[in-house]
Amino acid sequence: MRSVPTTSIDLTSPEVVADPYPHFARERASHPVAWHEESQRYLSFSHAAVSAVQRDRRLGRLWTDKEPRATLEPFNLLHRNQMMENEPPEHTRLRRPVARAFGRGHVERLRPRVRALAAELLAEADASGFDVLEAFAEPLPVLVIAELLGVPASHAPELRAWSQAIVRMYEVAPDQQVVDEAVSAATDFAALVRELAASRRARPAEDLITDLVGTELSEDEVVAAVVLLLNAGHEASVNVFGNGLVAMLRRGLRPGPDPAVTVEEMLRFDSALQLFERTATEDVEVGGVVVEAGQKIAALLGAANRDPEVFAEPDAFRVDRDPNPHLAFGVGVHFCLGAPLARMELAESLATLFDAFPDLALDGDPTSRGTFVLRGYASVPVAAGGRHG
Repeated sequence: MRSVPTTSIDLTSPEVVADPYPHFARERASHPVAWHEESQRYLSFSHAAVSAVQRDRRLGRLWTDKEPRATLEPFNLLHRNQMMENEPPEHTRLRRPVARAFGRGHVERLRPRVRALAAELLAEADASGFDVLEAFAEPLPVLVIAELLGVPASHAPELRAWSQAIVRMYEVAPDQQVVDEAVSAATDFAALVRELAASRRARPAEDLITDLVGTELSEDEVVAAVVLLLNAGHEASVNVFGNGLVAMLRRGLRPGPDPAVTVEEMLRFDSALQLFERTATEDVEVGGVVVEAGQKIAALLGAANRDPEVFAEPDAFRVDRDPNPHLAFGVGVHFCLGAPLARMELAESLATLFDAFPDLALDGDPTSRGTFVLRGYASVPVAAGGRHG
């Protein structure tokens, strides 16, 4: 009988959180998939294995309410009705109306607005030194996704705070304070969306909430869809932008001739989402290991995106890397629905930033959020060295 490879990597250790990629490289060189006793699940490290975990429909994402259910019901309600937490045919039913709404041209219609918002935010920045996350990267995607959905801009600060509280629940070991803040945020977030949905039923507008309340989705499902889009629509964008910008500035790099190509490298090089978990519905072989029915396996996206079998010089940041088959947006039926919006928004904001401040440089050490699953910075101080345009 073939022995199962094991790993003792500590995904919560300060060393791994600070820079997981050397740890991933050592694991990937030893095994594409290994059993992790501490978390009682398999971890996948190679591009091929991570891709297989996401594509194989025998490995599902089936939501189980978190305990204690009575206390965590506001959080569970949002996730129980989300497309990300369900598999076909339920996933298909929940995703289809949102995909139809996205397909009505809302994203491309926002491109000029993204440029205008980016320029407005940068016009307020102090060229002698500012936090590029606080002044630019955080408010921009919140304003964009709020406008797309039809949430008044006055709620932008609340949306950011609620989103950050909810996503901290996805970390490996959230403490009680994190749990309490997530429940409070989920309660307030859902209440706002219900209010807006009721308003759109009475007075339709040109926005995504109007589109969704006109579908077959229930009220709880509309609320879950809107919260998911708000969370994913700006949380990933903020972290991708911050992680990629820091990587470039530390190397003295500037965006390539096509900012959209550079964005793909930002997505690959320092992945905002590092871990996504699946459960086997039957025995499945992945990376030479049999994941038995009921067992869990985690896809480590950051490890896959640095696999030397797929990417030449994987630890180098290449602003013109093409092709770039990273897995940052996932693959298969759970491929990120908001990828076109994120790509457009990131490309426009990156180009606008460097058009305004071509001599942009780090002005001190960035401050990490200190989280593993959703990797990013809390602060990125920069100095612009003068303003152009």
